[in-house]
Amino acid sequence: MSETRPVLIHLGEKLNQIIVGQASLVQQLLVALLSGGHIILEGVPGTGKTLLVKVLAQLIQAEFRRVQLTPDVLPSDITGTNIFDLNSRSFTLKKGPVFTEVLLADEINRTPPKTQAALLEAMEEMQVTLDGESLPLPDLFWVIATQNPLEFEGTYPLPEAQLDRFLFKLVVDYPDQAAEKQMLLNRQAGFAGKRLDINRLQAITTVEEILQARQAVKGVKVSEVIIDYLLALVRASRQSVDLALGASPRAAGAWLQTAQAAAWLAGRDFVTPDDIKAVASPLLRHRLILKPEAMLDGLQIDSVIASVMNQVPVPR
Repeated sequence: MSETRPVLIHLGEKLNQIIVGQASLVQQLLVALLSGGHIILEGVPGTGKTLLVKVLAQLIQAEFRRVQLTPDVLPSDITGTNIFDLNSRSFTLKKGPVFTEVLLADEINRTPPKTQAALLEAMEEMQVTLDGESLPLPDLFWVIATQNPLEFEGTYPLPEAQLDRFLFKLVVDYPDQAAEKQMLLNRQAGFAGKRLDINRLQAITTVEEILQARQAVKGVKVSEVIIDYLLALVRASRQSVDLALGASPRAAGAWLQTAQAAAWLAGRDFVTPDDIKAVASPLLRHRLILKPEAMLDGLQIDSVIASVMNQVPVPR
């Protein structure tokens, strides 16, 4: 296994010390980081979504930018624009916040579709086109978008095409009582999550080591039996009586990639059925669409995913 794995394990441990009570979320975040896929973080205000991203960027020494998305944000506010300089009588490119390594798009469902679409090319092709010129983005370029599930008025739900470009949708739940008590103790001890506190955190790894780890993940072996198992799950999602839309071919490729990352983090150089299961919910919950009658019956997407997983026999 790659020598960078202990560094990633230490990174997860450090995140769990600071963002207490979210161990599963941190694990899934690391899987997404190793897979190079963008994330939607969904949770009510005050659950530490923004703090988690800021701390992670600090610990890996990545350039970090944040965009607070509101109904009046324009595409050029994200991608940048060419500004005419009267002195030189020429246009000068003013790059937007998208030209960074870790981009936090806060409350993405509060900005109009035209602005949401400004992220599409960047997320899919790792480049931005301004006035006909294609400009490359950093190798690490990683978008983490947050949204509040309780806000409906004045919001613009992401269309399916853009949702499919996010690797994971991670749900940030309330911490349990013990974790919340530890949060209060941390605050009482002086850590308030402010910028100065975050800047004092000692970096654990570098962007270069993260990119090396991504290459190591690609070397994790996947047997034909596992591939057949994954394809059977994909077909089962498309044939489910509760779903109007099953997993896409892009989802199948992402599923395999994230399972490799999960196996690598677990210290194995091969994928098991458990790795496939471990990433199923965050990978599928934003891609699958329930039928109207299923919604009327009160079915939740995670329960339908679990049902689909149970329909396919696990290979021995």
